[in-house]
Amino acid sequence: MIHIYTGNGKGKTTAALGLGLRAAGAGKKVLLVQFLKDGKSSEIRLIRKFKNFDVKVFGKKGFLNKNKLTKKDFNLARQGFNFVRKAVKSKKYGLIILDEINLINNFGLIETKDILNFIKEVPSKIELVLTGRYASKKIIQLADLVTEMKEIKHYYKKNIKARKGIEF
Repeated sequence: MIHIYTGNGKGKTTAALGLGLRAAGAGKKVLLVQFLKDGKSSEIRLIRKFKNFDVKVFGKKGFLNKNKLTKKDFNLARQGFNFVRKAVKSKKYGLIILDEINLINNFGLIETKDILNFIKEVPSKIELVLTGRYASKKIIQLADLVTEMKEIKHYYKKNIKARKGIEF
């Protein structure tokens, strides 16, 4: 099945990681590929300790500015995408999470057609999760499950900064 967690609300990555933990607990081999993140969040430190939950990071520290994309941004996105294509071909994983792939698609770092072709190549034995804001309508049409996280209220509007153990 193809899962999408999208929307402007908090919890997309958290939902995907929860599914990953469930799958790992059931004995499945899980791969988390993170785009746009540096792999230093609290949950990643813990997940790296699990033998059947692999993490690969293709991001850099700080936020990406859609209007100031660099060659490094494009290279990291392409490296991550190529890595996950090889991982699918290895047939080693039962669940693959592509964290923030919707956002890198929206930013133009990976084309929608490339993601659609990739999804069509994923064997039915592999569960695939795509997270991030701004999921493409074409990708949504291909998915089996789509959950939109909708922000109703968020404490960052009160200038509360991200907190270790809650947001990272």
